[in-house]
Amino acid sequence: MADGTDSTTAAPQSPPGAAVAAPEDAYLERRELRRGSAGWLLLTGLGVAYVVSGDFSGWNVGLAKGGFGGLALAAVLMGLMYTCLVFALAELAAILPTAGGGYGFARRALGTWGGFLTGTAILIEYVLAPAAIVIFIGDYVESLRLFGLESGWPVYLACFAIFVGIHLWGVGEALRFSFVVTGVAVAALLIFAVGAITEFDASGLDDIPVDKDAFGAGSWLPFGVLGIWAAFPFGMWFFLGVEGVPLAAEETKDPARSLPKAMAVSMGILLLLALITFLAATGVRGSAAVQSAGNPLVVALEGGGKPTALSRFVNYAGLAGLVASFFSLIYAGSRQLFALSRAGYLPRFLSLTSRRKAPYLGLLVPGAIGFSLAAATGDGARMLNVAVFGATISYALMSLSHIVLRRREPELARPYRTPGGILTSAVAFVLSCSALVATFLVDKDAAFIALGVYVVALAYFALYSRHRLVAAAPEEEFAALAAAEAELTRN
Repeated sequence: MADGTDSTTAAPQSPPGAAVAAPEDAYLERRELRRGSAGWLLLTGLGVAYVVSGDFSGWNVGLAKGGFGGLALAAVLMGLMYTCLVFALAELAAILPTAGGGYGFARRALGTWGGFLTGTAILIEYVLAPAAIVIFIGDYVESLRLFGLESGWPVYLACFAIFVGIHLWGVGEALRFSFVVTGVAVAALLIFAVGAITEFDASGLDDIPVDKDAFGAGSWLPFGVLGIWAAFPFGMWFFLGVEGVPLAAEETKDPARSLPKAMAVSMGILLLLALITFLAATGVRGSAAVQSAGNPLVVALEGGGKPTALSRFVNYAGLAGLVASFFSLIYAGSRQLFALSRAGYLPRFLSLTSRRKAPYLGLLVPGAIGFSLAAATGDGARMLNVAVFGATISYALMSLSHIVLRRREPELARPYRTPGGILTSAVAFVLSCSALVATFLVDKDAAFIALGVYVVALAYFALYSRHRLVAAAPEEEFAALAAAEAELTRN
């Protein structure tokens, strides 16, 4: 078959949006993940790992967009958005603990089109972000003079080969590796904060020159009120990726309990790390000094002086943080691709799993794409902006899915319920839409690149894959059950 499956799994033509049956034994047995590999502690580590590299660099560019006050307010609002989103996703993940994550939630709430739009947005985020981070890893390797290597395609290839290889070895081994590396990065952030806070000087927080032509401009908002909005994407860097925890659902012990607990704990850790990192880095050296630095924590510690033992340690730990996020984002991208492929939204051969229950093509194909993009462009900032654009679309759709399911199916069994209910997910929806618009203020080209990818993906879905969905996939069965229950209610 052209899609790599045998004849027993081929799907005949069917009405648009209708799922077609595939023999479960022949199809799903070749697409199984290793269940019960992760408890809530490893999942918490995964949630922090997705994000921790953003504490070491990237967020500080928001100072050049909004100043200290603008970025501070942006970080608070984005922290609120992610907190509300995480609580909403915790409820949805407990209802439908599958590898589809956001795609599965949107599939039931918003139909096949909503599921595909959400899954594609998540996939854009998790394919582009590792490609960007591997470039930053190369820059760190070169700046630290590790093994005399320079940043370039050999370093990128080595990173993808080594870390994709660990994932192919097995999910349990991969998550334990991620947990250890993430622990090193978090410990370094705490040590940095302790070392920097002893030299904290509030007078440097608002030292960025004021743009007097900007509306509402002042020392705390040097670029005016609009600067707060422009800083949204950089406030997101303290939390970007934590929403990926539900993608581990099929490999989790007792997912209905473990997922909500892990998501809440990891979000709490990330909020604390964002607060202490932001205040310590700007307070010890001033906002102007770190606003354009590639390694703001090191610049904050060194200023214009010589490296210290602490700055060297933080520099190496920054590499560990990048590795942790790179490694975990590869995992997230492979699971989203696996779920979309298993259900027929993408070519089905991409969801085949190995004897060790790893989706090997779901790891190798995005890895090859990520390596090619990194080697061809070398533009990590642009790729991260594309990833952020995809992320904000998925946040809006996942929040909307929570609202729709609460209103349409109030009697649906919910092992975990979102505090605040629809109000919580409504806050996440409004803020995610605001963040989506803000991406155009930061990088219009990146936003249009993401839209171009979307157009191609939607054309594939509209013309081909929506006629060939697999009814036996867990997310499709869940949606079919809802349709059947609605039909019985009407009758």
